[in-house]
Amino acid sequence: MATSDARGGSDWSGTRLTLDLWHPNCWAIEATRETGGGVLAHAIYNSPKTGGDAPNSVNGLFTAFADTNEEVEALLDAIRSSDRAGDLLELQERFGRARDAPGNVVREFFLEYDPADMMCPTLLEHGFVHSAPVRIENGREEWQVCFAGERTEIREALDAVQADADADVSVESMSSTGYAGQSARDQRLDTLTSTQRNVYEHARQVGYYEWPRGVSTRELADDLEVSKTTLLEHLRKAESKLLDP
Repeated sequence: MATSDARGGSDWSGTRLTLDLWHPNCWAIEATRETGGGVLAHAIYNSPKTGGDAPNSVNGLFTAFADTNEEVEALLDAIRSSDRAGDLLELQERFGRARDAPGNVVREFFLEYDPADMMCPTLLEHGFVHSAPVRIENGREEWQVCFAGERTEIREALDAVQADADADVSVESMSSTGYAGQSARDQRLDTLTSTQRNVYEHARQVGYYEWPRGVSTRELADDLEVSKTTLLEHLRKAESKLLDP
């Protein structure tokens, strides 16, 4: 899980990577595997003082998102029932990140949990600095990170992360742009649900947005094995988010 503000490293130079990650003992991975919707992990806002050298619990800011209220409620219930999660405090007023969150329904909350269950310290130890909120869906975490070392050292560093955290990590994308921040296009794409993004990306790839169109609406719906009505609903919601100034 994320442990620090995820927007503070936009000028960090190095190799950018998108990591697909699973690790044990994570309430968000467990909850999103059992329900629809997903979670964005933003930041740690306080660490309660304890008698030991390190806090035995921390409070993080998160966003729950899904297509429907029912899915968000089921997701929050699964989080509350997890033995890995402590007190969940839902926020009445959003912190300004709702516009950047995927899904049609967005709910922000604070959650208390054990910092020993977090992945960020292990990633940082091996040179990976995260540069965007961590996105958790379908029992997996998506990390946008910048690697501080040489590109040739990435494989060894990832192997060390997997060994130390008993994790499963794969590289979804890699780019030596020298900047850790996401492009404006990537930030807008991150506001889509998985379904909306899949539908939009497929439509773009097969020429739906070309002139003249390379594929009809009916053909596109058949490709994706959905009704024409469902296809248009997903496309219109995606286009609304992508075109919103």
